[in-house]
Amino acid sequence: MTEHAEQGSTVRYEFLMHGTISETVLSAFPELTSAKGPAGGTVLFGAVYDDSHLHGLLARFQMFGLTLLEMRRLPD
Repeated sequence: MTEHAEQGSTVRYEFLMHGTISETVLSAFPELTSAKGPAGGTVLFGAVYDDSHLHGLLARFQMFGLTLLEMRRLPD
């Protein structure tokens, strides 16, 4: 993932999702914070600990049928 993550530090990511996500679905992502995104989307952001955690988040997005529009690493 990154040099920082390899050393045990977290990396912050932002995920722009299509549409509004229900509170029930958001509860499946306790490690992420949500906010209203542009054009009616939802932004989820928070710390990602390593590649496994990132892939786990992506798998959960898929499991809930969420459409990921953009993913980016946030500055430290």
